[in-house]
This record gives sequence, structure tokens and C-alpha cells, in this order.
Amino acid sequence: MDVTLILEMITASVIGAILYTIIGIAPGTDETAVLAPVTLVLVLTGFKPIVILAFFIAAIVAKKLTDSIPVAVAGIPGGVMSAPMVEHAMVLKEHGMPDVSIRKMASGSVIGTIVAVPSSLILANFLAPLGDTITDFSSQIFFGGAIFLALMTKHRWIALISIVPFGFIIQGLRELYWKIGAVPAGEDIFISLFLGITIGPVILKLAELLHGKTRRNLPRHGLNNVQLRKQKQKRGLPNPFKILDIKEIITTIVSSFAGVITFFMSPVGMTIFLGETLTSRVKDPIKRAARAISSMDGLTNAAYIAGTLIPLIALGIPLSPTALGPANALFNAPPVFTLDHNLHHILSMNQFIVATVIGSVVALVITFWVTIKYSQQICAFVFRFIPHEAMLGVFFGLVLMLAYMDAGWVNIVGVLIIGLVAGFLHRKGVNYGVQFMTLYSAPWIVSFIF
Repeated sequence: MDVTLILEMITASVIGAILYTIIGIAPGTDETAVLAPVTLVLVLTGFKPIVILAFFIAAIVAKKLTDSIPVAVAGIPGGVMSAPMVEHAMVLKEHGMPDVSIRKMASGSVIGTIVAVPSSLILANFLAPLGDTITDFSSQIFFGGAIFLALMTKHRWIALISIVPFGFIIQGLRELYWKIGAVPAGEDIFISLFLGITIGPVILKLAELLHGKTRRNLPRHGLNNVQLRKQKQKRGLPNPFKILDIKEIITTIVSSFAGVITFFMSPVGMTIFLGETLTSRVKDPIKRAARAISSMDGLTNAAYIAGTLIPLIALGIPLSPTALGPANALFNAPPVFTLDHNLHHILSMNQFIVATVIGSVVALVITFWVTIKYSQQICAFVFRFIPHEAMLGVFFGLVLMLAYMDAGWVNIVGVLIIGLVAGFLHRKGVNYGVQFMTLYSAPWIVSFIF
């Protein structure tokens, strides 16, 4: 591996870390919605696979490090994965300790990354011999995974009932495109349908705004008044192992390792379950909150890294909620990557290790230091000058462009249909994992029934 390629990976990692440090602080930025389209563009643009992987790992680490900042300072989750931490972060905020909350969560993310990288590589290497067998039954596994994830959700019966009809809608659109000649017969339309699911809630909300009565009945708010308490500054480089006490370090390591070995399960569900389980016996509310947020943040980082690396290295197919969502372009982005030709087939184990280490180390060095030192200033800047709606508008426009590139104008209509259905299902409690696994298993579902 030459020096030029290493420099390219470092540069991509720096860009990814800086970009997603800012995006992570923006309130309500869903991980899939902000990671998947950018990664897809990099793949389709023709960047080197190992450089894309380094960028993605840095982006994950940075996003998970910073999306807890708005939770600590304003009680607003920066992303879906940080939502379970709001209650505990508010306990610390009520006791005048938002700066402690930020430091604990960021330190938990660092430990989660440190645990996840070697554990994921080891587990992936262990599962690699089973890759061909698992791949042969991938469609059935995706269908079973959709059922499994549906059963884990609160609204399990709605999720279960939705799988087959949603699969028929997806495959029906593909059949329509083939019959009208929008794409050659047999050519799979995947990218745009995947992105339609990703921004489904946005499409549904925009459609509702077209209805005058609904629009007029929406609540009106003035400017948000967010109070930012001045953060205590400490000299020198922050050390996460000094910020957390020994019990917090142990619970964070345990939860992070659990996040790795349960990479195929819902990260949100595991975060809530393990975060509460590991802290349920702590009586002091401040100590319980501090231990909960550090262990939860460690688990989310570990789950995202493991959910990307293990399926990518061992299997070559996206068999985890993370791989199906934010990391999907690393597995399936025709014509560059397909399930038969992606990073799993292109990169060696050594290349996976190098890209992962560079991406994670660069993001940790940049984002952790920035998070501890300048979280208040960055958060204030984002809250004042970067509207959430503007970011969603950029990603929505990108999805429409890729839909047109896939199959022309008719596919824009198709993506809007998929988005409306996916947004409705999401609102009813059918999570992204169920919908993405249905997308993958749709051809098998239709062929099995008929």
C-alpha cells in the first residue's frame, strides 16, 4: 500500500469527520438519511473503494460522537440513535451539569469505538467461512430478518402485516418499469427505491403540507429560545478514561461488546434495553444518568461499526440494520457495486483493517477533541445558522436526481409512491430495518407466493 493511497484515506477521513461533526450536531438528522446518500454519491462518482470505506468509518464515528451534544444542551436528539438518551441527559441538565453530560457521552463513544473495531474484525474473520452458505439463502434470511425485527418493535402486528403488501408494491413497480421499457427487462432498480424508503417520512410530511386544512391546523411557533450554559474549559487533551469513573468504563465496555455481538439486531432497541438494564440498580439519579448515557453512547458507536464491518467482511450482503441503512451503498450501488461485487470481494482483510483504523483514529482525534473543547460554540452556530429543513431539502433533491438517473421521470413518481407508503408505515411504527429487509426480499416474496 503506497503513501499516496494512505494520504487519500487520511484526507477523506478528515473531510468525513469535519462534515459529520457539523451534521451530527444539527437536531433531528436521521443517520440513514444523512449518511446513505453521500456515501452513494461517492461510490457512483468512482472514488477508490478503500478510500470510501475510510470516509464512511470516520463519518460514523464523528456522527455518533456529536449527535449527543444537542441532547445534553437542549434536550433535542441529534439523531434517532441519541433519542433514548434524552431522559438521562435531562437529569444532568436539571442539576446544572450539561457539560458533564457531553463529556460522559463523548467518552462513551470513544470507548465504544475502541472496543468495536478489533472485536468486529475478529468476529468477522470467525464468520467468514460461513459466508457462502449464508449468501445462498440471503433472500430467505432477509425475509426472516424482516419478521424478526418486526417482532422486536412495539407495534409488531402492524409491522408483520406490512411486510408482504410492501414487498408487492416494490416488486410491482419494478415489473411496471420493465413492461413500459423504462429500464431493460430484468435490470434491478434498487438505489432510488432504497432512498425513497430512507426519506419516506419527509415525503409524507411534504404531501400533508399540500393539504390546506392540514397546513392551517399545524401549530405555529416563534423563535426557539435555547439556553446554553457556559462550559467549563480544561487544559490539555481530554482523556476519556479519566472523564469516566471505573464503573462507567466497565459498563460502557460491556455494552459496547454486546453491541458488537448483536450487530444484526436493532441498535435503538439494544440501546434502550442494555442502557436501562446496566443502570437499573444505581439509586443515585445523577450517577445512574451518567452511567446510562456513557454506556448507551458506547453501544451505539459499537453497533454501527460492527453492523457495517461484520456483514461487509464476512458475508458481502447487508445483514444488519446498519448495513441495510446508512452503509447500504458499500454493498449494493449498481452499476459500481452489486451483491456479487462489492467491498467484500474487492478489499483484502489487511485493507479493511487499514481503512477502518485510519477512519476511526482520524475521527476520534478530530471530533472528540472538538466535542469536548468547542461543543457549546458549535452547537450555538448550528442552531442559529443551519436550518434542519435546508439539510433535508438538499438530501431530498439528491434523491430525486438519483431517481431520474435510475429510470427517468416515471421513477420519480415511483419513488414518491414508495416514500409515501414507507413514511406512513414508519409513522405507524414499522422501522427502517423491517422496510429495508422487505426491499431486499421482495423478489423472493412474490415468487414464493406465485
